[in-house]
Amino acid sequence: MNALPRPHRLDVLIAVTGLLSGVLLWALGLHTGALRHLLPGWTTLVPLVVMAAMELLRRSAPSTAVLVGTAALVADQFTHASIATAVMFTDLVYAAVVYGTPLSARRIPVISGMVTVAVTIAALAWLRRPEALLFGVLTGLVSFGPALTGATLRNHREAAEAARLHAEQTALLAEMDRSQAIVAERARMARELHDMVANHLSAIAIHSTAALSIDEPATSRDALGVIRENSVAGLAEMRRLIGLLRDSGGGSEPVAAPTLDGLGALVEQARTNGSASGLRFVLTDGLDGLDGVGGVGGVGGPDGLPAPAALPAPVEMAAYRIVQESLTNAIKHAAPGEVSVALTRGDRALTVRVSSPFGDRPGPRAPGSGAGLVGMRERVALLDGEFEAGPVSTPEGTKIWQVRAVLPAEERTPSA
Repeated sequence: MNALPRPHRLDVLIAVTGLLSGVLLWALGLHTGALRHLLPGWTTLVPLVVMAAMELLRRSAPSTAVLVGTAALVADQFTHASIATAVMFTDLVYAAVVYGTPLSARRIPVISGMVTVAVTIAALAWLRRPEALLFGVLTGLVSFGPALTGATLRNHREAAEAARLHAEQTALLAEMDRSQAIVAERARMARELHDMVANHLSAIAIHSTAALSIDEPATSRDALGVIRENSVAGLAEMRRLIGLLRDSGGGSEPVAAPTLDGLGALVEQARTNGSASGLRFVLTDGLDGLDGVGGVGGVGGPDGLPAPAALPAPVEMAAYRIVQESLTNAIKHAAPGEVSVALTRGDRALTVRVSSPFGDRPGPRAPGSGAGLVGMRERVALLDGEFEAGPVSTPEGTKIWQVRAVLPAEERTPSA
């Protein structure tokens, strides 16, 4: 059997104060009842004690307390009656609305209001005098008034709690957005760092290996020249990236993003880096001249027709980085042969294809992190495009490694 919960110290104080006040009024002979001649005077203390005991349950069992308190108040009317009993009953009604269940909080004001109206009508019908309205007023003061006060306070508390919960949810959503933004920015920085530096470091690794394995002065000089060129270029790229990260937007000019106009120089650099590995690089321009003849978004197209609209900057940057990373992978992994880069502009999409000879090799010419394909796939996904990479067979039966990306040629909001 579960023991009754320990009453709150404030409830104990209310009960003791009400009980002592009622006993003092009884000792002084102060009564409010008109039927005091029916029962002995000491009977006034019985409803008083019951009401004071119910005050101990005003928080833990408010519905039980108000029901028992109602019976005690009715019984008090058949004794000499005490105002202390009536005052404690008003507190029980108030506590039942504030601390009771939501159903009790809705029902008690309605029931007390109906009781007040019924008592008023019954008193008028019985006494047929204006003074009968006082019975309704007194009934409203001890029942409907406390219930209405409790309902108002409870509504304010619930509104405040709802506002607090809403504020906590807003703060949680803001923190989640901030965390997602940090993760997305870290991923973007990782892609940029990999794409900007990996190409140069791969060339350095390959040519340093060649210089160490082939003991020829001419070969060593050529390798050292390529190593120096890629070291300087890599340092420049790193400085640009570090400057971009340190820039707070205070007045320095923004760093220019790579465009497809630079593909010619990129392929030429790949020719220099991959010549020692037996690789040949070919750029097929389907955009009306990538090597400076018209350029992307030039003023004229085939047959004198207007050229297509310029590609969005994010699409150009993604296409450039995809070609850059594909060429880096070809230098590290491809078998000797031809590496082709082809770009095709459709009505709504730009298609990028990079094909390289696929063959069995004991290992890559330079170590890699495996983040290249992941970064390319992420770039395409951010633009809601299509990406695939893997070995395919040509119509002649030759096996090649092909990277294919389809990027939207129209401006749109990234999906992430």
